[in-house]
Amino acid sequence: QVQLVESGGDLVQPGGSLRLSCAVSGRFVSMYPMAWYRQAPGKQREWVALLTSAGTTSYVDSVKGRFTISRDNVKNTVVLQMNDLKPEDTAIYYCNTHIYVKWPWGQGTQVTVSS
Repeated sequence: QVQLVESGGDLVQPGGSLRLSCAVSGRFVSMYPMAWYRQAPGKQREWVALLTSAGTTSYVDSVKGRFTISRDNVKNTVVLQMNDLKPEDTAIYYCNTHIYVKWPWGQGTQVTVSS
């Protein structure tokens, strides 16, 4: 019933910016804690950013000051604004709820940072 569709990934040079979007169907994003995750080749999926239903945000240390998570309740989307991108940010990015039982994962969107 829940569908997650990530978009916005691209190939960018170090220092560049990208805006990722997650379209959510079947649930209202305003009612759930929403998060972004990423997975690089050969590594586990890691949590990157959290936006609680109360509007508070949290980030993994490596992206603090560079990434911003937000939501648009009208469009029912979750956004990740990524600035000053580094090669270490290269990964497939996914969105999902932050509750214990995750919704079915979407296809993710590829972010590649390379010079």
